Amino acid sequence: MKGELRFLVDGMLGSLARWLRMLGYDVEYAAELEDGELIRIAKASGRILLTRDLQLYRTASRRGVEVFLVDASNVAEALRSLSKRFPLRLRVEPSASRCPLCNSPLREASRSEVEGKVPQGVYRRRRKFWVCVNPSCGKVYWKGSHWDKIKETLRKVSMVEES
Repeated sequence: MKGELRFLVDGMLGSLARWLRMLGYDVEYAAELEDGELIRIAKASGRILLTRDLQLYRTASRRGVEVFLVDASNVAEALRSLSKRFPLRLRVEPSASRCPLCNSPLREASRSEVEGKVPQGVYRRRRKFWVCVNPSCGKVYWKGSHWDKIKETLRKVSMVEES
C-alpha cells in the first residue's frame, strides 16, 4: 500500500518483527545479515531499519538510511517508542495482519478448509480462522487464549500513549 510503513528488523528484534506483522506491517526480518548488507537492503527497499545496535544505528544514519534505535527491554516498550516516532496502528485485525512467521498476508479461511489442520477442540469451539497465503507456510490462526494477551499488551501501550 502506498505510503505504508515498511520495516527491516535486525536479528536482535525478532519478537518485535512478529508483533509488527500482526499489526499489519510489512516487516522483513534479517536474523543473519551483516550490518553492511542490512544498510544496503534498507536503502534499496526504502524500508525503515529497526535495530538495538548503536553502531549500526550510527552507520546507517550517516549513510542516509531511515533508522530507528530501539532502546526497550520488552515488546510493549518497543511498540510504545515506535508509536511516538511513527504513526503506528496499534490494533490487530486478523484480516489485515501479516503472518508472524513469514510476513505473507493472511486471508479468512472456511472451517472446512482448516479441518484437520487445527486441534479438534479448537475446531469445535472456534468459528473464524485465518490462513497464511504463502503455500510453503500455510499457518492457520484463530482468536484463542493468546488473543487476550495480545489485546492486553496493546492496551498497555495505548494507555501510556494517552497519559
